[in-house]
Amino acid sequence: MSLSTLQVALGERSYPIHIGADLIGRADLYAPYVRNRRAAIVTNVTVAPLYAKQLEAALVAAGATCQRIELPDGEAYKDWRTLNQVFGALLEAQADRKTVIVALGGGVVGDMAGFAAATYQRGVPYLQVPTTLLAQVDSSVGGKTAINHPLGKNMVGAFHQPLAVIADIATLQTLPPREYAAGLAEVVKYGAIFDEPFLAWLEANAGALRAREPGALAHAIRRSCEIKALIVAQDERESGMRALLNFGHTFGHAIESASGYGRVHGEAVAVGMALAARFSARAGRISEADASRLVGVLQKLGLDVAAPRFAPDVWLSYMGRDKKNEAGRITLILLDALGRGAIVKDTPPEDLRAFLSAT
Repeated sequence: MSLSTLQVALGERSYPIHIGADLIGRADLYAPYVRNRRAAIVTNVTVAPLYAKQLEAALVAAGATCQRIELPDGEAYKDWRTLNQVFGALLEAQADRKTVIVALGGGVVGDMAGFAAATYQRGVPYLQVPTTLLAQVDSSVGGKTAINHPLGKNMVGAFHQPLAVIADIATLQTLPPREYAAGLAEVVKYGAIFDEPFLAWLEANAGALRAREPGALAHAIRRSCEIKALIVAQDERESGMRALLNFGHTFGHAIESASGYGRVHGEAVAVGMALAARFSARAGRISEADASRLVGVLQKLGLDVAAPRFAPDVWLSYMGRDKKNEAGRITLILLDALGRGAIVKDTPPEDLRAFLSAT
């Protein structure tokens, strides 16, 4: 499969997204960023045995000296304690401001490595080498970095754009089915908020995607990244339309926080998108048929859309801490049509409570 490259257009902070098979071992993709520099690979204990040696060999061939920082695996470790392991390893190695952090893993690794890069010695460069579908289509692109707090997901972080994103779709063949399906949820999001023809393509090609056919995967990843790059280029720091990318996330983050981060992020987002679609229909913004169609696409892709049975006060407590909120009012991303998202800041609390009570 040939290399496909697209650009995130952010002026002097612009960067490429490289998409293709067997990219982790390509020294030429890393050389412009790491030659004659230290490369600090941040990964986890699950991903390291699969890909760390291959990445190290490529970085050395590109002219870098390497260190490896292995973290525990899981959303539950996306916290200050684990972040301090990264800082400690960098300090022990006397890493300086020319050090390039290389995030090798899924969304948790990418978010933490990016936040470490944003804050170590007030900022060092980093590369994203995402190994999960969710990271390749979403979290590795756009410069959002963060850790979790017990009271809310991704509440402590920074915007810090990578030098490049290197998305090797061959890594997706080793993903457990649950992790893979979770990534498909984020792919569906792009069709739901921005591109109804893409949503229709996902609906028609659900079987190929579930079978992880490389051609279907490459198209889904590229189109997802194209949409995200377009939105990020227009609103880098989420002051406006970038909030659309949080479709399903207000409900989804509440699920993750209330369950102690025991849910896979994409799974929670799938449930959140189903809830947001149904609430959009309840509010008269879309038809019940369109809401059911979106839920059906999620189910075709192997995603569970059943909402946990939290009390309405639990839902509202966690949703009330969402970063999009203003003046104590919950901001929701809803749908005005399939393929057209809407940022809604004036949802009456009683309407939301009634909806959640019936969930």
